Amino acid sequence: MNRTWLYLAVAALIALVGAALFLYTWDIPAPSQEIEKTLPDDRFPR
Repeated sequence: MNRTWLYLAVAALIALVGAALFLYTWDIPAPSQEIEKTLPDDRFPR
């Protein structure tokens, strides 16, 4: 029983390290759509 928990802990650690490496090396593309908003002058008091 104790050895089973050891195997599960090692498998979870390997999975976490693998997920971290995947996220570290994943090249997420930046958004390319332009956004233009017009803000009213009332929001900026002088």
